[in-house]
Amino acid sequence: MPVLGRPHACAVIARAGGRSSNYGTINGKEKIFWVYILASRIGGTLYIGVTNDLVRRVFEHRSEVMQGFTKRYGVHRLVYFEQFSDIDSAIRREKRLKKWNRAWKVRLIEEANPNCDDLFPAIANR
Repeated sequence: MPVLGRPHACAVIARAGGRSSNYGTINGKEKIFWVYILASRIGGTLYIGVTNDLVRRVFEHRSEVMQGFTKRYGVHRLVYFEQFSDIDSAIRREKRLKKWNRAWKVRLIEEANPNCDDLFPAIANR
């Protein structure tokens, strides 16, 4: 089953809005942006972020290379992510998810990843 397919991993290929100045290619390769949710454990603390390199960013959270929220609360499990083709759409989605109440976030995660598995090993080995 593909990494981006359900139920193995929980990515949602986003419907990117219009093109922006941050849409296109770099060296012939399409830019990809990610909105992701990390959890400390099932029922634990959630963190929502956006990045252009999901594997690197989650590795940074897991390695606790920087002081901050994820290190303080032990938020290391990648439980959900979405892919976008432009940064503006990704940032809009991140901000929208951050405003959601916890129950909505948990439902989103559970619909795509019912066992709240840590998805990092699957994406790190691509």
